[in-house]
Amino acid sequence: MNTIYIRTLKRAEHTVFNVANGQKTYFDQQFGRAIPFSSGQQVKRSLLESVCESLNLMPSPTTFIFDVDKQKKLGEGEVYGTCDPTYPDQLFGGWMKAIKGGGERTLKRRSPLSISAMRALHPLLAGIDIRGGEAGTYDRSERPNNKVIVRGVDGKELSENEIAELLKVEGNTDRSLGRKWLNPADRATGLFVFDIAIDLRRLFSVSLNSNEPEMSETTIQKLKDEGWIESKNVFGPCLVAPKSLREKWVKGLAQAIINWRITSNQSRTFSLMDTLAIAISDNANLVAGSIRAKLSEEDSRKADPIIDENLNGVETFISLQAGGFILTKGETADALERAEKALIDKMIAFDYENQISILNP
Repeated sequence: MNTIYIRTLKRAEHTVFNVANGQKTYFDQQFGRAIPFSSGQQVKRSLLESVCESLNLMPSPTTFIFDVDKQKKLGEGEVYGTCDPTYPDQLFGGWMKAIKGGGERTLKRRSPLSISAMRALHPLLAGIDIRGGEAGTYDRSERPNNKVIVRGVDGKELSENEIAELLKVEGNTDRSLGRKWLNPADRATGLFVFDIAIDLRRLFSVSLNSNEPEMSETTIQKLKDEGWIESKNVFGPCLVAPKSLREKWVKGLAQAIINWRITSNQSRTFSLMDTLAIAISDNANLVAGSIRAKLSEEDSRKADPIIDENLNGVETFISLQAGGFILTKGETADALERAEKALIDKMIAFDYENQISILNP
């Protein structure tokens, strides 16, 4: 088994999935409804923040680059992370660093986590309240380790004193360099589902392919000095995280997958976004059928949520809250704890250091 598939059912009530264009929706042609959703990118960010919180580690710093035009106005430039897998949010989230002008080689790591958008379990089981709206921000201002770069007209980086003078210029005085304002958003309510595929081959392995570099030579040497193991997988030579680190971070990742919630919405629209059910399998098709909805036989404008509790090849875990919205018999108080343990066991069992012998027995 090289991939773990997870389907999670959550309930959101009167909340906002704050994203760049407000509460995003798509229009369902069959049922004629606007359906709210949260992008896979937003789900991923919230999950990775939960990983860092679970491990009690500060998230990796973000580098913000700004350009100054001839009128001394600040313009948007690149934003990139550390490209350093010793930060869990970088190792699990992947990275992309492409410097303007091509002065440095592009570094790119594909995330081992493939995450779908969080969308309605069925178009008739979720909706929006269009009578009100909530504004929000892309906010990193609470992090003391952020880096802000402002480039002048000539492309050179400005000093802190020069930045301070720029912020005195009319039009820049109220400018935050660690926050981006977002549009107002409508509120969402209903049953939502999202899927995750964990590629165990990449989870704790970072490629050493010099033709498609993931890291700088400095970072590679740093990892070797910290005990990362040279190995090889189907993608070529790689460095594998030490066993002690894997065992610790697997627990943080499993806990985050089970317990994350959207953290970028505003406090006045907070929802617990409680998890109703989780299905885990190595078969994507079976996972898709384990948590689903079916049109009512009595009324085609109604849909019934279904959790298949006895599907072969799928482990299903149902929380107590699910009984309030879905007809089930298997809900238990420790469902989420058991789901977390099942994920941990599956991720730890994989032989990260000897993958070739697994893939080509």
